[in-house]
Amino acid sequence: MLRKGSVLREFPILVVVALLVSLIIKTFFVQFFYIPSGSMETTLQIKDRVAVNKVPFISGRIHRGDIVVFHDPDHWLPDISPSGDPIVLQKIREGLIAVGVLPDPAKQHLVKRVIGVAGDHVVCCDNNKLITVNGIPIHEQYIYKGDVASDMNFDVVVPAGKLWVMGDHRGASADSRYHMDDINKGMVPVNMVVGRVEAVIWPLKDAKIVHRIDVVNQH
Repeated sequence: MLRKGSVLREFPILVVVALLVSLIIKTFFVQFFYIPSGSMETTLQIKDRVAVNKVPFISGRIHRGDIVVFHDPDHWLPDISPSGDPIVLQKIREGLIAVGVLPDPAKQHLVKRVIGVAGDHVVCCDNNKLITVNGIPIHEQYIYKGDVASDMNFDVVVPAGKLWVMGDHRGASADSRYHMDDINKGMVPVNMVVGRVEAVIWPLKDAKIVHRIDVVNQH
């Protein structure tokens, strides 16, 4: 039978252990993110909370069709405005995000779908207004209803260690197409990828597994 004093003495240790386990999980396995924009609609909705699997990216295995979260490659996002919350509340929130208790608000991260990997020749568009990858037209059933594959033309070859990414909501996604004049020519360095989106975990009504779609071989 446990004594009350024993439980009270062990409680701080249990909290520390729980936080350490959470931090290890976040660092090496799974991280949670909050979706702040509609650039991946309707696959991911604004305010969705998603679970990001970090394991495949330790070995660098990233495939076409993966939905990935990555660090801002070169000022794709505007500067962060200072929060109006009290400094103590800000620090508590940052701490909970750091150990994975709260989802990262993704203020310095982006989420897009991988269309081209190293060596791919990605072109928009063919005579049917479809993007081609290595000469193969891709039929992107995940694109936001009413959008076209792209309203911008491009013709790129993805270099080693880079990715060409696009949002599913093409009319509301400032993705690789809009950053072809930056230091990476619109590409995302593989080493800036955090992980692959595996599931929507909140809200419960929208919870689902996010399956990989082969953008070249889908039918």
